[in-house]
Amino acid sequence: MPILALCWVSFFWGTTWIASKEGVKHMPALQLAAIRQFIGGLLYISFFLFKKTPWPKGKQWKTIIILSILNFVLSNGLSTWGIKYISSGLGAIIGAIVPLWIVIITFFRGERLARLTVIGLIISFGGVCVIFYDHLSDFMEADFRLGIFLSLIATLTWAFGTLYTKKKAASFNPYFSLGLQMFISSILLFAYNGATGTSVSLSAIPAISWWSIAYLVVFGSVLTFIAFIYALQNLPAEISSVYAYINPIIAVILGAVIFGEVLNAAIAIGGGVTLFGLYMVNYSLRKSRKNSSEII
Repeated sequence: MPILALCWVSFFWGTTWIASKEGVKHMPALQLAAIRQFIGGLLYISFFLFKKTPWPKGKQWKTIIILSILNFVLSNGLSTWGIKYISSGLGAIIGAIVPLWIVIITFFRGERLARLTVIGLIISFGGVCVIFYDHLSDFMEADFRLGIFLSLIATLTWAFGTLYTKKKAASFNPYFSLGLQMFISSILLFAYNGATGTSVSLSAIPAISWWSIAYLVVFGSVLTFIAFIYALQNLPAEISSVYAYINPIIAVILGAVIFGEVLNAAIAIGGGVTLFGLYMVNYSLRKSRKNSSEII
């Protein structure tokens, strides 16, 4: 069952890039993210209220609000906005580079990097160069540059959110916190859309976008997250993290099949090299953490 759960996560989180791409074709990206997170957050909160889970207290709310901004307003919102201008496959590959940002941030904080980590960084950077070599002409287009910029900022804010979570790990239920983060972020995104006049009326949103939102809520925010937690609890960390390397592959293949997005040798080879480099970085980080635990 844990392996089946991991297979579920590996496939369906890869498909959410396709659903987002379809949704943003017909409505503002940040409005889509707001509606998705509002419904997903409401479902989580309703469940934990039914279970009579205690509410966060005091300074715990500060952590929740900061994470809602980093992880959902900025990271999820900007990545959704970014794939309006780039392919879903390219967005997924960029989304996978979060570990690189984490390594770079920790390096500037004074932590030493293992040799394997540095090699992994170089390999991943080489893979990204191969991918973007095929898109050099696209950089002449302002929309493409905007999509790349938004996607990169989204990964950076997620990296900061990940590090902040480790630093401010609280005693309250982390999954209840997740629902609260989604809900709070949706209110902030709705406020932004309203203030800037970028939202459209709900009646103007076509059925295909509503189906995309429903898919993102059910498969992206609820069922797949439950499967992810189950896999995380029942599999070794090095196995349960495999989904991060499979998601971009699923997104690239489905993007080519469904939307006719470009799938050529540069993307295939560059994507493979990038993911291999990311694996080396993650392996090195896990090894360093294991060694530190043994020393302690």
